[in-house]
Amino acid sequence: MRTSNRNRRGLAVPLAVGCATVTAITGCSVGGSSAGGSGSVVTGGTFTLGMSSDPGNLDPQMNTSSALFQMSMLAYDSLLGQDSHGKIVPQLASSWKVAGKKATLTIAPGITCSDGSEFTAATAAANINFITDPKNKSPFAGVFIPAGAKATSDTAGNTVTLTVPTPAPFILNSLATMPMVCAKGLTHRASLAAASDGTGPYVLEQAQPNSRYTFRKRAGYSWGPAGAGTATKGMPDKVVVQIVPNMSTQANLLLAGQLNAATITGPDLKRVQAAKLYSVASPAVVGQQWFNHNSTRPTVDPKVREALSRAVDYTELRRVLTSDQGSAPTTFAATSPAVCPGNSIGPALPKTDLAGAKALLEADGWAMGTDGYRHKGGRQLALTFVYNTDSGAAGASAAELAAAQWKKLGVNATLTPQDHATLISTLFSTGNWDIAWEGLNVSAPDQLIGFLSGPVAPNGSNFSGVHNATYNSKVALAETQQGRASCPAWLAAEAGLVENFDVIPFANLNAYTFGKGATFQQVGGDLLPTTFRMFR
Repeated sequence: MRTSNRNRRGLAVPLAVGCATVTAITGCSVGGSSAGGSGSVVTGGTFTLGMSSDPGNLDPQMNTSSALFQMSMLAYDSLLGQDSHGKIVPQLASSWKVAGKKATLTIAPGITCSDGSEFTAATAAANINFITDPKNKSPFAGVFIPAGAKATSDTAGNTVTLTVPTPAPFILNSLATMPMVCAKGLTHRASLAAASDGTGPYVLEQAQPNSRYTFRKRAGYSWGPAGAGTATKGMPDKVVVQIVPNMSTQANLLLAGQLNAATITGPDLKRVQAAKLYSVASPAVVGQQWFNHNSTRPTVDPKVREALSRAVDYTELRRVLTSDQGSAPTTFAATSPAVCPGNSIGPALPKTDLAGAKALLEADGWAMGTDGYRHKGGRQLALTFVYNTDSGAAGASAAELAAAQWKKLGVNATLTPQDHATLISTLFSTGNWDIAWEGLNVSAPDQLIGFLSGPVAPNGSNFSGVHNATYNSKVALAETQQGRASCPAWLAAEAGLVENFDVIPFANLNAYTFGKGATFQQVGGDLLPTTFRMFR
C-alpha cells in the first residue's frame, strides 16, 4: 500500500509495496553521464516511468496502491504541497488557517482542470465530502480525512472549510497527500477507472492495463508545489508509465543506458550503486507482519499471535528480506519527512524464544499431533500466509524462512504469494488469510488510524480487524494536542500494537532511485513530476 516509495509500497497511504521506476527517454538522446544529468537540457521528449505492478482502478480516491499514488501525481494535485523537510507549501490552496476543529483554505485563482473548467472551493468541498461519506467506501476515509469530517465552501471568498469531530494534529500533512478530482469526474465517477480528470501537470491520453499508460503535458500549468509549472525547460512533453515486473531486468536496462532512471532494491542494488549514478533515496517499511483478527481465524487468539511472533528471528528475516541492506524499524510512520521521530517498536519487539512459544501453545490447548502439527478441538493449526510478490526472490526466501521456523513450532503455514492487486483484494475483500506481510507507509501517524481501528474491511480500511484498547486510548489523547506535541502519545499508541502482537514491523529499507540522463526529486518516496528534468 502506498503506500506512498515505489519499492515499498505495500499499501499506499498510501498501504504503498509497489515499485515505480523511471525508464527510457524516447525521442531524445540518453546520456551516459555518471551525474545523471550533467549534459545539456533536452526540450520535449518522453519520460518513461516503470512500475512493478499495474495500479488497477485509476480512481485516485478509491485505491490505496502505491503504484496509483505515483501515477495520480501526474494528473492530480492536492490542496497543499510539502517540501523535502516536511514544510507545508501552497498548491491548489494559496493560504490556510487551522483553529481547533476547523481548517480553512483559500483556493488560488486561475486553476483549471484538464478539460479547461475552473477548479473551485465548491469542488474541493465535494471531494472531501465524497471521501467521508460512508456509502462511497473510500479507503481514504479515516486515513487522510478523519471519519465524520464535513466540508463547506464559500463562493465569495473561494474558501473551503473542513470541520473535524476532534482536533487533527497533522491535518495539513494529510491534505498535502490527498488528490483532488475535478467536477466532471465527481459527477461521472465511473469514468475515472480508466481516465483522468484533474488539475495536475499531465493528463492521461491512453491506458493499456498491464502494459503502459501515456500522459501528455498540459500547457499553462503553474500551480504545482510552491508555484512549480510545466514551462520549465527540460520538463518532458510526455510521461509513459510502463509495467516492468522484473527488478533484474530494470537494473540491466538502466545500466545499458536504455533506462532513464530506476528504483532498484534487493540483490541488484550493489551492482547499480557501483556505476555511481545520480540517485535519491527514501526510507520505507518493507517488512510488516499482520495477523487476521477475524473471529473464525486462529490468529484472533492473542496467545497464538504471541507464539508466532516469538518463534521467528526478526533480525534474520530482515537480513534475508532486504538482502542484508535493511535496518530495524523505529516507528510505524517512517516515510520521510516523518513528523514523529522516536522508537516505539524496538523496546516492544518480541525476543526470539522458540521454547517459550511452544509452551504458550501447549498452555493454550494446542497439542502436538502425530502429523507434526498442533491441534485443538480436532482442528489443525493451519494458517494461510500471504505476501507480496513485488518483494521478489528475497521476499520469497524470507517467507520460506518464516514458514520453516513456524513449522518447528508445530504450525502449518501455507505460503501464498500474490501480486499487488490480488493481495489488496485478499486483505480488503475476501479476507482469506491469517498472516500477511505488507508494508504500510505513511509520514504522519494519524494517517494510520483507519487501518488500525474502526470499521473492519470491507466496510472500512481496518483490514486486519484490530481492536486495541491501548492504541485507541493513546490516539484519543494525541488528538487533543497539536503538531509534534502529540508525538509521545502517538508513539505510545504504536508500542501498544506491538506489545499486543497485533502488528509487527520488522524491516525498513532505503529505496534508491537511480538516474541516467535525467534528474528528479521526491517527497514521501514519490517522484514529483514537476521536478522531472531530461538531459542529453
